[in-house]
Amino acid sequence: MPTSTREILRVLEPSFMPTISIDESPLAPTVSPVEIYFRETGSGKPLIFLHGGWGYQVYPFNSQIEAFGAEYRIVIPDRTGYGRSLRIKEFPIDFHLRAAREVKRFIEALGIDRPILWGHSDGAVIAVLMALSDPDSYSALILEAFHFYKDKPGSSEFFETMAKNPDGLGPRVSETLTADHGEDYWRELIINNGLAWLKIAESSSNEYEDLYEGQLGNLKVPAIFIHGSRDPRTEPGELDAVRHQLPDAPIYMIEGGGHSPHSESQSAEECNRIAGDFLTRLVNQHRRA
Repeated sequence: MPTSTREILRVLEPSFMPTISIDESPLAPTVSPVEIYFRETGSGKPLIFLHGGWGYQVYPFNSQIEAFGAEYRIVIPDRTGYGRSLRIKEFPIDFHLRAAREVKRFIEALGIDRPILWGHSDGAVIAVLMALSDPDSYSALILEAFHFYKDKPGSSEFFETMAKNPDGLGPRVSETLTADHGEDYWRELIINNGLAWLKIAESSSNEYEDLYEGQLGNLKVPAIFIHGSRDPRTEPGELDAVRHQLPDAPIYMIEGGGHSPHSESQSAEECNRIAGDFLTRLVNQHRRA
């Protein structure tokens, strides 16, 4: 576990990021091998954090590294298209599924056995697709700022801004994205992510079509959902639809939290408490088994 701010920064700074090769990635089908950069700290049971559609540094995992690094080996890959990993020219409409296959290969390349997946936003979609495809390979899921519907009309203007005017996201976001992805690339990344979400919405046959082809209810891996009560990316009725599909999976609402409870100062502690309680229950169940 990092014991000082300096050690935490050492984990997060790109100059200290290791890399591993995978034979191929569905996100870059013409490239082989593909290099994946990742952050790693802590020791113990593997906990893999899957970042959202803007990459890692806008919503960093600092608080969780402090809270869980003593008991968990925390691994945070930059998916293809992000950070120091390979840049790509577009995000296909099925980029979540392609990313799920890439992350599985990344985990296999590291020799990690049955990790816990903590997915945020797009990362939560990816985590569920991984668990639906291969449930025996993962111990548990922490799903934060979860997306369920393909068509998200409440976010259409936001996705339009991403696709047409990424500088309109504001100077703080621009500065952080520049630091993470480079001045010469971050706009292309944000444009492509916004365009992909707009295409996903256009592909929906009705307002209730979901990203999991109606299969979310078949999820077998233990999971919890963590949401901010003020998350602007959550559609009316979206979490009710999740409850209908998974009535036994707890959904925790953090009052006042936004799109990233894990990294927001007013909600990070509560987010960690919820996640920590869940992880403790898993350990106790395993001991009783």
